[in-house]
Amino acid sequence: MKHTISVLVENKSGVLSRISGLFARRGFNIDSLAVGTTEDKNISRITLVVEGDDYIAEQATKQLNKQIDVIKVKKLNRDEITRRELVLVKVKMSAAQRGEIVDIVKIMQGQIVDLSPTTLTVEMCDRPDKIDILIEMLSHYNIIEVARTGTIALQKGAEFV
Repeated sequence: MKHTISVLVENKSGVLSRISGLFARRGFNIDSLAVGTTEDKNISRITLVVEGDDYIAEQATKQLNKQIDVIKVKKLNRDEITRRELVLVKVKMSAAQRGEIVDIVKIMQGQIVDLSPTTLTVEMCDRPDKIDILIEMLSHYNIIEVARTGTIALQKGAEFV
C-alpha cells in the first residue's frame, strides 16, 4: 500500500539529505519525493509517497517528527487529498501514427509540447493513476523517454498541513 506524507521543513541546505538518509537507514523505500517552497520562502514542503504497510508509514512519520529541521508532519488520508503529478513522454512515431497518438493525448487531456517529423512530446498533469494510463496507452508506440515529477499533494478542505 502507498502512503502519502506531507512534511513542512525549514528551507535550509542539508535538510533533504538528512531526511532521505533517515529513510535509507531504516530501509524504507521512497516511491516518490517532491520538494518545493511554500507561501513562506523560509519553509519547504516535502511530499513523500512510501510503499509499505501502516506500521512503516507510522514509523516513518515518527522518525520524521524527531528531526530538528522538521516543523510539521502529517500522513495524508488518500480520500482527503488532492494529488497531482507532471509527466513528459517523448514518443518516436511515423507520420501514419501521428493522428492516433494525437487522439490519445486529446482523450487523456494532455498537451503536445514538442513535435518533430519523427517524435512527439506529450505533457500531462493529473493524478498518478491517470498518468499511468497515459503511459500505458502510449506504450503501444515507441516511447523514447519518460520524465515524472513525483506526487505533490494537499489536504482538501479548510484543514492544512
